Amino acid sequence: MHDLMVLVLAAFAAGVLNTVAGGGTFLTFPALVYAGLPPVPANATSAVAVFPGYLAGAAGFRRELRTLNRNLLLRAAGATVVGGLIGSLLLLVSSNEAFAAVVPFLLAVATLAFAFGDRLQTWARRQAALSPSNPLGAVLVAVYGGYFNGGLGIMLLALFSLQGMRDLHQMNGLKNGLSFLLSAISVATFAIAGLVAWPQAIVMMLAATAGGYAGAPLARALPRSAVRAVVIAVGATMSAIFFARNFAP
Repeated sequence: MHDLMVLVLAAFAAGVLNTVAGGGTFLTFPALVYAGLPPVPANATSAVAVFPGYLAGAAGFRRELRTLNRNLLLRAAGATVVGGLIGSLLLLVSSNEAFAAVVPFLLAVATLAFAFGDRLQTWARRQAALSPSNPLGAVLVAVYGGYFNGGLGIMLLALFSLQGMRDLHQMNGLKNGLSFLLSAISVATFAIAGLVAWPQAIVMMLAATAGGYAGAPLARALPRSAVRAVVIAVGATMSAIFFARNFAP
């Protein structure tokens, strides 16, 4: 019962965070590890837990998605499917020990990406160095997302900026759409491989959905800077905890 309450609270808070600013994986993955799941199944189950929110986010930007070039959407979707499948398959062949060893670094990268996301996007806009027709960047980001979902949204927004996109609403719509597509590939792969702990996943999906709904008025009421500070603090704390667990003598 104690573990169940931890999972419900973590998923609810993750739903709130994902609606307000992102970073819900910083809570769902450590909570599942705390509840006793090995790192690889915990990561797979965490991906399932936050999965429904992406579809709702994409639906909210339907109008913006319709304005995007169809060929651009198809290329981005194709690159996302390929990269997401590669990343998911990499997780399948990773041992719990190997994945546990890289988790602190992945959490740290995701935290830094979130902390410096605005600066990263500003820098990327100035560069406009990648062509949207070149799928390599999207494939690499999708590989990361298929392997470890944390910080995926920031990575995608930075990629779109590098590709020359400027309309933030279009970028957010495309980010949510590709995140949903990537997560669908990951969830299907993990489910077929038997990595998902379904009782925990279902409970957390429900709690995360409720948290996402509750997060909407909170997003309007709280200063963005305060929410970002909470997410960064959570990410830094979780990174430090996993570093200590894995590398402390």
